[in-house]
Amino acid sequence: MGDPAGVFKAYDVRGTYPDQLDAELCRAIGAAVATFTGAGRVLVVRDMRPSGVELSKAFSEGARAAGAAVTDLGMASTDFLYFASGTLDAPGAMFTASHNPAHYNGIKLCQSGARPIGRDTGLLEIQRLAVGYLEEPPTGPPGPEPDHLDLLEAYAAHVRSFVDLGSLRPLEVVADTANGMGGLVAPMVFRPLPFGLTVLYPDLDGTFPTHPADPIQEENLVDLKRAVLERGADVGLAFDGDADRVFLVDERGQTVSGSLTTALVAAAMLAKHPGATILYNLICSKVVPETIAELGGVGVKTRVGHSYVKAVMAETGAVFGGEHSGHYYFRENFRADSGIIAAMIVLELMSTSTEPLSELLAPYRRYADSGEINTEVKDPARVVELVAARVAGEGAAIEHLDGLTVDYGDWWYNLRPSNTEPLLRLNVEARSDDVCARHVAEVLALVVGRTE
Repeated sequence: MGDPAGVFKAYDVRGTYPDQLDAELCRAIGAAVATFTGAGRVLVVRDMRPSGVELSKAFSEGARAAGAAVTDLGMASTDFLYFASGTLDAPGAMFTASHNPAHYNGIKLCQSGARPIGRDTGLLEIQRLAVGYLEEPPTGPPGPEPDHLDLLEAYAAHVRSFVDLGSLRPLEVVADTANGMGGLVAPMVFRPLPFGLTVLYPDLDGTFPTHPADPIQEENLVDLKRAVLERGADVGLAFDGDADRVFLVDERGQTVSGSLTTALVAAAMLAKHPGATILYNLICSKVVPETIAELGGVGVKTRVGHSYVKAVMAETGAVFGGEHSGHYYFRENFRADSGIIAAMIVLELMSTSTEPLSELLAPYRRYADSGEINTEVKDPARVVELVAARVAGEGAAIEHLDGLTVDYGDWWYNLRPSNTEPLLRLNVEARSDDVCARHVAEVLALVVGRTE
């Protein structure tokens, strides 16, 4: 039997297959989701991981055992599930472990209308119900046999609707889909557009034979950077395994951080929606709130994680939100995240400009950042408490929105426990690379000195 206590995370279900997440547990989770949502129909999507076939089938069996109908939408990206949930007004489950290695799998859940399900919005109750169904499965009349629906073309048209198609001009694009779901959805979205598209590793293969589908790690961008330079491409797009995140590489082969992409897309959205509210999570670069303020928008800082961002988006009516990790949220996308929509907006900006992407980004390259540095410690939350006590009284602005953020004015850092792994995550930003490196060493010394 799987491990319900170990796989329910802050905003999804995730674990190793089959020791932590197996068919029996997924069957119970399916019944729990049907019971919790009370919906007549549940949507099911999976990525290309081999274990997804067995696990999604078991989930469907559980949902049907609890009386729900199941619509199987086949293989697609996570942002496709959100589109389907919003369009069909039904709750859904996406079987994916995103960027994690092949022996992982997981479930991202949403309510009807693509509303998030996280720890604070139902995931704990679903866990409780699933534990009960492991002991005593539902016994009521079952739902009908699953039906199948193909919405991929409708999804592709929805993605394209975010830009003025008449403004697009020929551009050369390279996409590294890392054998993930981007290999399916990116060609469908780009097919009628005036772009030359080269896809690296398009074969859908959940064993990830080429490189991990984790584009936030620089070593996984090597092939994309090389291809952009060799082909003289205008931009490179790096998707994660379930293709809900994207990272950009400019025409010089330089990585574009999630913060810079957030600032660039925020500027585009404010041009279309003057004075709008824009969200950014607390590890985004300071350039993001600066850009929003300079362009007359209203910036709102959020915690890290899609369920938190989506909740604040609903509360504020924000038109767009961005995370440093490469998640980008759009109000007109049912407040859900979509990397390929963000990529389309950047391509529209590039189409209407005479400058290459590196020049479009130049005004936003104001700071140096460390990237996310992970440290394994016995008790991450306790270490954060000890570091907070150590820096109190130093004159810095201290915030506890998500972990610990310490801002000294000319540099800042955030230290927070991972929501999905036993790690402490550190992000540092300063005025230059040298200064940033020095402060990284200082903060890591604080962490290491308080790990026992």
